[in-house]
Amino acid sequence: MWGPAAQIAPVLLPVPLENVYRMPMQFKSFDTAAFLRDYWQKRPALIRDPWRSWQNPLSPDELAGLACEDHAESRLITQSSDDWNAEHGPLPEARFGDLGKSPWTLLVQAVDQHVPDVAALIEPFRFIPNWRIDDVMVSYASDGGGVGPHFDHYDVFLIQGLGQRRWQIGGMCDDQTALRSHEDLLLLSNFEATEEWILDPGDMLYIPPGIAHNGVAVGEDCMTYSIGFRSPSRKELISNWCDELLPMLGDDDRYCDPDLSLQKNPGEISASAIDRLHSMLTETLKDREAFAQWFGEYNSTPRYPETDWRPEEPIGTEQLRELLEAGHPLIRNPASRFSFVRPDESKLLLFVDGQSIVCEDIVMLVAEKLCAQEKFNADPEWLHSNRVIALLTDLYNRGSLAFDWS
Repeated sequence: MWGPAAQIAPVLLPVPLENVYRMPMQFKSFDTAAFLRDYWQKRPALIRDPWRSWQNPLSPDELAGLACEDHAESRLITQSSDDWNAEHGPLPEARFGDLGKSPWTLLVQAVDQHVPDVAALIEPFRFIPNWRIDDVMVSYASDGGGVGPHFDHYDVFLIQGLGQRRWQIGGMCDDQTALRSHEDLLLLSNFEATEEWILDPGDMLYIPPGIAHNGVAVGEDCMTYSIGFRSPSRKELISNWCDELLPMLGDDDRYCDPDLSLQKNPGEISASAIDRLHSMLTETLKDREAFAQWFGEYNSTPRYPETDWRPEEPIGTEQLRELLEAGHPLIRNPASRFSFVRPDESKLLLFVDGQSIVCEDIVMLVAEKLCAQEKFNADPEWLHSNRVIALLTDLYNRGSLAFDWS
């Protein structure tokens, strides 16, 4: 429990990539195929302790240390009667000693980018495509603490890390659902629980998009890990795709009607004119190949692109080749996003941190492995390909890859 004498554990940001790899948590009893068939985006699922050996990956004081850092996105939610107040970080260390006995909750976003043991929580969920994975938010709550009844637009797995939390599940919500008037929190005006569970350490609750839910800490030292999954809206896709297209369109690409004929009424916008105008829009928007490249770059852009993960000293291709030959494994940066699309069978587009790379032949096989595994050793044939070595060197010098020296 935190108090005036609590020792807030410091966390340095950004964490150096060397020695960040941790063995991922593993499921002992979780049928992922059955889950996708019966629950994913259909209904909530309570999974009691599915882990081989659950270990809480972060202490409360370490979470508080992150909330005091400039580079971490955090919020402190305090409750008074039925009101909620939100303070945005970074928080002064002394703030945790002034909280008193009223319920409160600390939330820190993207903790997986700063704490390797938290990043390791994501690996068991790779049965969901990489491009859908967003981040791991970690919360700590005092007895009775929570963020109020709400709903999310994305899928989330809520893993109880420490202590207990009571979760209540309600009905389906949408953009028309009534919300309380609050500047920072999207709280439901009316919430009726239809199911209720108390989660112990290691227990996991899946909640699909739109389902109302409310979590309240039972006792002290309640920590929850929220693994969220991206779900872009139609509005988001159209807006950002059009922003990408506009600079490429010239003013001389205009409507024309060389076959214009007389109309009975000059006030009518004819069906043929509407067809032409509509085609001007849809033909541009329907370029699937261009959209695929844009979306891969857009979706793989880091959550915090201002963070510089590049190594202090760049590496050369021959030095990297020698390290691979010596058997040193490579690891992906937990803050980096890797994915790919296949324009055709002869090549793929690799997306890493907002950039796309055309990969063919052996480089294509390497790109697939980069996206599939968090840690890997180089296959012997990689060492003889200058194109492979050049790709890995580039990704290392960007900070997207590093060597594991553990």
